[in-house]
This record gives sequence, C-alpha cells and structure tokens, in this order.
Amino acid sequence: MKFIEKIKNNKFLKGASLVLKGITSIVIIFVICIIFIQRISNNKVTLGGISMYTVVSESMKPKYEIYDMLIAKKVDPSTIKVGDDVVYMGEKSTLKDKIVTHQVIKKNYKNGKYIFQTKGINNDIADPEIEDRQILAIVISKSNILSIISHVVNNSYGFYFIIFVPFVVLLFFEIVDIKKEKMSLKEEKLKKKEKIIEKTNDKIEKTNEKTINEEPKVIKKEINEDKKNKIDVMEEPVLKKINKG
Repeated sequence: MKFIEKIKNNKFLKGASLVLKGITSIVIIFVICIIFIQRISNNKVTLGGISMYTVVSESMKPKYEIYDMLIAKKVDPSTIKVGDDVVYMGEKSTLKDKIVTHQVIKKNYKNGKYIFQTKGINNDIADPEIEDRQILAIVISKSNILSIISHVVNNSYGFYFIIFVPFVVLLFFEIVDIKKEKMSLKEEKLKKKEKIIEKTNDKIEKTNEKTINEEPKVIKKEINEDKKNKIDVMEEPVLKKINKG
C-alpha cells in the first residue's frame, strides 16, 4: 500500500500522466473534428487553400489505399502537369457529382481553357475529359499519421479500441479527478470549521478561567465589606454611650 501511495504521489509520474492525457485528448479531438468536418462538408472545407481528402476506392492502388488521407492544395490549372494527381468533381457518367482523385494522363488547351484527361492507375479505362473549372486541388502528399488514424477510425474494432476506449478511460479519470477535488474542498472546509471551533473553545476556556480567578476576589471583597459593616454597627452604640457620659 505504501509503495502504491508513493507512486501516486510521485511528481514526475503525475506530470507524465497529465501530458499523456493532454496529448491523447488532443489527438482524439483532432481526429473527430477532421472526420466530422469531412462528413458534413463533403470535403469542401479548405484552410489557406489546403484541404484533406479520404480515399474511398482502389482506383489508385497501390499508390493510395482505401481510407488513406491525402493533403491537397488549390493551384492554378496552368501549373498542373501530366503525372500529377488531381482532385476533381465528376460531371459525367458514373463519376457525376463524385469527388475523384486520379492521375493526369493528358493536358490540352482549347478555347481559352485547359482540358485534362485523368485515369486511376489501377483502372483499365481512362476517365471522361474534364475542364479546369472542375479541378478542386492537386495532391501534394499523403499523410501517413492521419492515414493510420483514418484506417483505425474507419474500422469498427479499431475505432472501439483506439478511440472509444481511451475516450472512456479519459472520461473516467476526469470524473475521478473532479471527485478528488470536491473531497479536498470538503476537507479544507472541515479543517476551517475545526479551527474556528478550536478558537471559539479557547476563548470560552480563557473567559471561564478569568471568571473563576476573579470569583474569590469578589467573595473576599464582599466578606471584608460585611465585616466592616458589622464593626461599624458595634462601634456606634459605644460612641453614643460615651457621649451620654
């Protein structure tokens, strides 16, 4: 028990625990925010021209796997080259209204606009041609860390053990900490009350001692006054008798 108490009271371990809790909380919140933003915005939210996209098919395998997280940047269409991976909004056939990430295989300039043809490296057939206005961004990198997190989150077991369980554990520790704080506050209040009661009792004791010490003096004084009164009463007839004589 003493060993456990020492571990609990170890300042280094307490600090490390707080740091770990903080990092875990930030990661969980960050991942949840990314997933939430992607779902509600349909990947249309950008920050400084940078956006993130989740791969949802095997068309770019083995370069990109399903649930990989890609970081993309909005660029001038004139800078896009053959071999670049672009993110665009499909408008034809089966790709209509879908966000697609494929590789550029052709680039032309017609009637004042750029025309691109793309293809998934794992696909046999190229995509329909697209105009520069359809291009949302160019892929600049794949985030390995976010990709791992995305794979975990999108797996029901992974989400349960990596996100849900740590979240519950953190919540449990937070509740325990709150209870400890409440207990310590109660203890402080009790200590303050005990001190007030002690001071009050000390004052009462001092007052009682003073009263006890003063009582004999008062009694003695009263006795002396009584004696004096008796002497005065006895002396008065004697004086009267002398005067008569």
